[in-house]
Amino acid sequence: MDLIVFDLDGTLLDASATISPYTRETLTRLTERGILYTVATGRALHAARDILQGHGFRLPQAYKNGVLIWNPTEEDYTHHNFLTLPEIQHVVEAVLARGVTPFLFTLEPGNRHAIYHLPLKTAAERELAEAFRTRPDVYVLPAARMPADAEITNVSALGAALAIDAVADLIHDEPDLVAYHGPAIEGEELKWIDIHHRRASKGGAVDVLRQELKADRVVCFGDSDNDLSMFASADEAYAPVNASAEVRAAATAVIGHHDEDGIARFLRDRFHLA
Repeated sequence: MDLIVFDLDGTLLDASATISPYTRETLTRLTERGILYTVATGRALHAARDILQGHGFRLPQAYKNGVLIWNPTEEDYTHHNFLTLPEIQHVVEAVLARGVTPFLFTLEPGNRHAIYHLPLKTAAERELAEAFRTRPDVYVLPAARMPADAEITNVSALGAALAIDAVADLIHDEPDLVAYHGPAIEGEELKWIDIHHRRASKGGAVDVLRQELKADRVVCFGDSDNDLSMFASADEAYAPVNASAEVRAAATAVIGHHDEDGIARFLRDRFHLA
């Protein structure tokens, strides 16, 4: 039995961050053939739920780069890898020392999601906070209002490229932390960074899903550095041509562009869905 695992942004989704009609029909054909598929994404559940709704995603799903695994049937998280208090303190101090504001993403009792922040310093940070507020089922609040029983899934930040690179260099030397960072859509001079516990990875999530779903083979698709651990765990790993050079080099093969239904077209050929 095969299990297909999709990254979302830059992979399954098109440039408008949606599932195209052609890809939607391809997913329907996978369902009709009884071929299992799910997602492993850097997004949070609340940032992906509406996109996936109605497209047959009924299996457990990995969010926040494997920090959390959500089971739609149980309507609950079945696995998690939270940051510890010392790790949180270290990350927050490192970000603040470079003049950047950390955003702390939490999971709280009742599966409540919230994002907490210290005082915002720049227009880009304020715009980011406003963008977070538009997401369904998530609260954006000052850090002083974070409850004691909140579990922190990850810490993110947006700032000047040099500052973010300095934070990434520091986290790189920490054995229990991992950071992904890159250019920000908010401006060419800005970068984003996302930091979480090293136990959390897409590769680790794929291993859990393989075991729980009793899959014989895992076929995965991804385009960014956070997909490399998933590529290493999968039996077959495919990168769209728009993927980073490192991801393309690690792939079983390079396939079509994500904004030209590259993944769906490959699937129709690979599983004879036409």
